[in-house]
Amino acid sequence: MDKFSVIVLTYNEERNIRACLESLIPLNVDIFIVDSGSTDKTLEICRQYTTNVFHHAFENYSVQRNWAFNNLPVTTGWILNLDADHRATPELVAELTATFNQSIEADINGFLVSRRTMFMGKWIKHGGHYPTYHAILFRKGFGQCEDKLYDQHFKISGKTKILKGDMIDIITESLNTFIARHNHWATLEAEYLLNTANDDTVNGQVIKAKLTGNPIERRRYIKKRYESFPLFVRPVVYFVIRYFIRLGFLDGTEGLIFHFLQGFWFRFLIDAKIYEIIKQQNDEKI
Repeated sequence: MDKFSVIVLTYNEERNIRACLESLIPLNVDIFIVDSGSTDKTLEICRQYTTNVFHHAFENYSVQRNWAFNNLPVTTGWILNLDADHRATPELVAELTATFNQSIEADINGFLVSRRTMFMGKWIKHGGHYPTYHAILFRKGFGQCEDKLYDQHFKISGKTKILKGDMIDIITESLNTFIARHNHWATLEAEYLLNTANDDTVNGQVIKAKLTGNPIERRRYIKKRYESFPLFVRPVVYFVIRYFIRLGFLDGTEGLIFHFLQGFWFRFLIDAKIYEIIKQQNDEKI
């Protein structure tokens, strides 16, 4: 039967990595760590679970993932991709075990798994945030990380199937970390949107927006529609839809914080950075 290996990216993840690796033990699979220079106890913890620990300097997430696909000595036919703040739920472990204990259809090259976002200890179930599918499991040689600086997905060549089990995503360890990361990501997203003029056809490796496609393609289609709205208007519209119409308020106080920060503040910050860049460019022309 087909087997799979797991690739986990790390950088100073001593708070998260043990729980991630513990969740993988029942799978009894090879685990590969790609670290980008941790200075805490991350590598010490990793070596308690696997000898397959590798280093590669971090340029961006896409480059790191694709380097791993092209350079790690993975001998299995399939690859499961996780980050250090991810955990495989018992349901996903059981489903993966059952799936790989039988023949997988020859025309299936990947599986989609939903992310279960945990924020301040709360599972964010509403606001259109669950289920959110990611193509984290695919045949070796049939998947790659799309070439984007933010909001990257894995692009799979061929057919995919949806698994019912979830991947837990511990979205942040603190609000300070959340805000710092999203400030950085807002800069990357603003630069990307300006450089591509909202046209992802400039890069053939980017997943195309498709209303009738798989869940990832449909989500990308909705995002493209969002990007067609005017600056500063779109984050307001998005938050209203997400928090009120799509029932984000049912996620309680933690949900209010999350949906406001991730669904409004972050999107507004992207628009503000786009506005700032355009204004600076116009000022330079004068």
